Amino acid sequence: MNPNCARCGKIVYPTEKVNCLDKFWHKSCFHCETCKMTLNMKNYKGYEKKPYCNAHYPKQSFTMVADTPENLRLKQQSELQSQIRYKEEFEKNKGRGFSVVADTPELQRIRKTQDQISNIKYHEEFERSRMGPGPSEGSEPERRSSQESGGYRRAEQPQPQQHGQPGATVYQQQQPSPSQSFSYKDPAAPASAPRGAPAGGGKRFRAVYDYTAADEDEVSFQDGDTIVNAQQIDDGWMYGTVERTGDTGMLPANYVEAI
Repeated sequence: MNPNCARCGKIVYPTEKVNCLDKFWHKSCFHCETCKMTLNMKNYKGYEKKPYCNAHYPKQSFTMVADTPENLRLKQQSELQSQIRYKEEFEKNKGRGFSVVADTPELQRIRKTQDQISNIKYHEEFERSRMGPGPSEGSEPERRSSQESGGYRRAEQPQPQQHGQPGATVYQQQQPSPSQSFSYKDPAAPASAPRGAPAGGGKRFRAVYDYTAADEDEVSFQDGDTIVNAQQIDDGWMYGTVERTGDTGMLPANYVEAI
């Protein structure tokens, strides 16, 4: 018995029968579903058991997976496995710090440069410690002038050596120290120094710190006072008269500056 055509429904005789896509067709009925171009067994493309030409063949897209109970179970099982693996990796790497960076040529060059800089700094510090403090390092820092002080009186001043007592003076690093270091006054120095104001020829100085006399032959003064008829006794002390009070006596040389 002859079958019917899948397109027109008429009987298909063997001479014009085309058996394709699990159906029987007339040769003239086997054409593209879209453009009606007649097809043969070599140029057709089947989609859902319908013939299409190459140009009008439907583009296949990804299909969504149905949320069947089996698929949901597999999805949940995959998530659990991912969490277990993540926790295992976390516990394994815990405490190791940052991950190791790839050792690229650029990183190798940077690491080599850093090592060279570190070696240079180490050798500089070693040579400096072996040679001891330089001429600029053991001395006190430069004293700032009264104009740089911002118009305020310093709360803490460098402590001079007590008159007649030898020994080194301890300086405070928070306050700028005078430009010259203190040297102790020889107890014999006041005896050779004039007790009254010099007759003349002395220099004029301006006080840059407050000073309170620590001995009977010293004078007290305030920041900004003018010292007249001053004469240098040694590197640490001088003799002069405070113009404001008229007191004459010994005063530390690094508490004043020349006018």
